[in-house]
Amino acid sequence: MLPPTIPTSFVPHSTTSAPRRYGVDFASSLGLLAYIVLGVVFALAISIFFYGRILSSSQISKDAALAQAEAAIDPTTVESFVRLRNRLTSGSTLLSGHTAFSKFFTAFGTLLPSTVRFNSLHLSLDDKGTIKFEGAGTAKSFNALAAASAAFAQDGRIKNAIFSNIVVSPRDSSVSFVLSATLDPKLVAFSP
Repeated sequence: MLPPTIPTSFVPHSTTSAPRRYGVDFASSLGLLAYIVLGVVFALAISIFFYGRILSSSQISKDAALAQAEAAIDPTTVESFVRLRNRLTSGSTLLSGHTAFSKFFTAFGTLLPSTVRFNSLHLSLDDKGTIKFEGAGTAKSFNALAAASAAFAQDGRIKNAIFSNIVVSPRDSSVSFVLSATLDPKLVAFSP
């Protein structure tokens, strides 16, 4: 006889009646993601390797072309280009420091009334770069001299114009004078 704890018969349960559990298996999802990342990294490593080979072969060909170009350079041509560059630099330095009085004389002739004339002019440049103008002249009348002074003040390029030693002639009322002034450096600077 059988022990009483063991049943003598049983009825199996139906498989359709048991509830099914649906869920995500995180371990297998992470494994799949790891394989995808590994594949991408492997593809990138191979592409970087081949790109490095392409770059090294390109560098070798460019180095060969550079060596060939360096061998083709004529030293006398290089020396002539260096001399030309030095001459152009010297010319540019000389022209930038060159004084040209043509703009001054043009402006001076435009500003002065036709009844004012100069007997002597003296232009000087001191160590600080200040350009001084001194001149002696005559004007037909005192009003012409005043008009010249007003024109200098209005223009502004002839600065600190001082008329001195003013003498009015008793026979024709002409005025002799001495003018001293400073000039704007742009007025005597060379410009092509």
